[in-house]
Amino acid sequence: MIDLHTHSLFSDGVLVPSELVRRAVMKGYEVIAITDHGDASNLDFIIPRVTTACRELGKRWKIKALPGIELTHVPPETFGALTKKARKLGAMIVVAHGETLVEPVHPGTNRAAIEAKVDILAHPGLITREEAELAAKNGVCLEITTRKGHSLSNGHVAKMAGATGAKLVIDTDTHEPGDLVTDDFARTVLLGAGIGRRQMDEIFQNSRELAERAIKKFGSIV
Repeated sequence: MIDLHTHSLFSDGVLVPSELVRRAVMKGYEVIAITDHGDASNLDFIIPRVTTACRELGKRWKIKALPGIELTHVPPETFGALTKKARKLGAMIVVAHGETLVEPVHPGTNRAAIEAKVDILAHPGLITREEAELAAKNGVCLEITTRKGHSLSNGHVAKMAGATGAKLVIDTDTHEPGDLVTDDFARTVLLGAGIGRRQMDEIFQNSRELAERAIKKFGSIV
């Protein structure tokens, strides 16, 4: 499993990075990104600390742990500057907290995140065809999620991606130990979103390629 959207106790997760990564190892993960919730108040607090943990854990265990951030409930017009700041601070994966059906995310967040060229637009809810087309153009991956609530729009997201050529990834949005999943369960969630077995392999490959690009760019972390 390559899971590029998880949380530790640096935001609203319940595990320190070490235990999160250890549990991922035991689930058979190859790569995990720790992408705690961030905004203008805490990027410079979270990213360096998660980076330190990921550097140490990557040396000790058979897994690649990548520091990242999830820009969450930020004003849409700030996405560009915050994305640049996060990358400058060392975030290898920048996730945007998209317009999920179960939270009052500000309208326009999906488009602003795509225009900022984040890596992953998480749980983008009822993303429009125009937004999905822009995601395809800008190389932003749309997320299929295993997380309850956010997953309600998985089928719609898959449909929009299929119609526009936008790339999909699958992530867990882990907050607790039980949120981590196996490859087999991830495939079951993809089936539930109406995604065929051939396309599943492409989705897993999208995650792999995104992780590999990040590692190539920030190779010293691992």
